[in-house]
Amino acid sequence: MILVCGGLADTVTELVCARLQNCGYPYRFLDLGTYPKGFKIKWSWQGPIPNGYIAGPDWKVDLNELTGVYARYLGPEGRLPPPDTPTSAAPAIYNEYDTGLITLMEDLPCVVINRIAGGLSNNSKLFQALLVRQSGLRTPPTLVTNDAEAVVRFYHKHHENIIYKSLSGVRSIVRRLSPDQLDRLPLLCHCPTQFQACIPGINVRVHTVGDELFAVRVHSDVVDYRYAHAEGSDVTMEPVSVPPSVANSCLQLSHQLGLLLSGIDLKETPEGDYYCFEINPSPGFLYYEKYSGQPISLAVAELLHNGMHSSGLCSKRNSHTQAAMEPNTTKVNY
Repeated sequence: MILVCGGLADTVTELVCARLQNCGYPYRFLDLGTYPKGFKIKWSWQGPIPNGYIAGPDWKVDLNELTGVYARYLGPEGRLPPPDTPTSAAPAIYNEYDTGLITLMEDLPCVVINRIAGGLSNNSKLFQALLVRQSGLRTPPTLVTNDAEAVVRFYHKHHENIIYKSLSGVRSIVRRLSPDQLDRLPLLCHCPTQFQACIPGINVRVHTVGDELFAVRVHSDVVDYRYAHAEGSDVTMEPVSVPPSVANSCLQLSHQLGLLLSGIDLKETPEGDYYCFEINPSPGFLYYEKYSGQPISLAVAELLHNGMHSSGLCSKRNSHTQAAMEPNTTKVNY
């Protein structure tokens, strides 16, 4: 039995559930939008492995029946406060609920996509960059500072072509530093910021699923292609094979962090070098699967059902994989 933990409104969670159903893999859904209402979890430790069960409105699963867990945790946003609870107290209460669930997931002996510990490096991009370099991948020249003069020197050193973005795991839009923003740099004294040299080339997104790797080349004329539609631009994607050394480094990085599913942002330069920007421990892979044809959700479903060392394949896998590797380019329409 597979357990899916997520929100009904989350399209990635919805895709995972749909793929499990399509493959005929039995699963149960724990709706984090309403949890703990309607659910009951009871467990105790007898040695290193927890023993107990998880029950929903009309189902019950013993922990030792689980072959895999897919967890995509929600924040307090969009969740109604528990009954008779002030709205201001809801985030703290939900954090306590989620912490208990996360603690259980950390110790389950089955496949868990992903345990929370694997994603902690995402809270510090500087620490994560150290791990990226240890895996053999390059990282862009980077400056983290709240010193305006240091930024100006970095700006000119890299030919007035640098970008800025968040230091933490909080999502931010990557922007190029423009000349008219230099006058605002003294405001940095209130918030250290990450600046990087703008690497020329083409974006490559890599997803790792267990020991499998899916790479897609992303063509866009904006700095942050995720928001290309907001800037009136288009995005095209095509499956691509990355060099074996890059593929091995991506898998090594994911395994080192304990991530069974990851999204790794790379850039391929005109000279054929690859730079890594970050690794995402809870990637929204629906966007890439939809427009590249790569069977990422199918690989996730198989991993949840079969575990890391199984050779069992969903019957539709081979045809999907073959179609995904055809040399085509798809335009993303918003």
